[in-house]
Amino acid sequence: MRSIGIVALSVMLGGCASVTRGTTENSSISSTPSGVEAVVSGMEVPTTCTTPCSVVVKRNADISITFQKDGYEPQIVPLSRDIQTGGAAGFAGNLLLGGVVGMGVDAATGAATDHKPNPVIVTMQPSAPARARPTAPKKPRPPAAPAPDTGT
Repeated sequence: MRSIGIVALSVMLGGCASVTRGTTENSSISSTPSGVEAVVSGMEVPTTCTTPCSVVVKRNADISITFQKDGYEPQIVPLSRDIQTGGAAGFAGNLLLGGVVGMGVDAATGAATDHKPNPVIVTMQPSAPARARPTAPKKPRPPAAPAPDTGT
């Protein structure tokens, strides 16, 4: 009986989505061309990787990815959070088991959400070439005035 009580309590406190899906997810990042620096913001420690790559992010984090490479325009992709089918089922499981605390845990950890888009794929746009300033034709200098004759 005691074991059943401990199991029931741990299910209620753990949160179904937190237990079944975890509080982190892998986010795949790629670009055309490859070899682009991707700076992932919104994490406890900002992370940089070179595409193609994958990073582990917390489900409740507000993530954005900045892509940058010499010769290309930088791009910023903000990721949104959506409740997915698996997350919704875990969250609803809290209702069936009476786990109001578990619902709170799932909501706080974002365990019922996934980041979108995933994978993150960008096509880099070449930078506009710097416009060369037209060189103005040089004006001829007037001839130097003759030196005054000192008459020596």
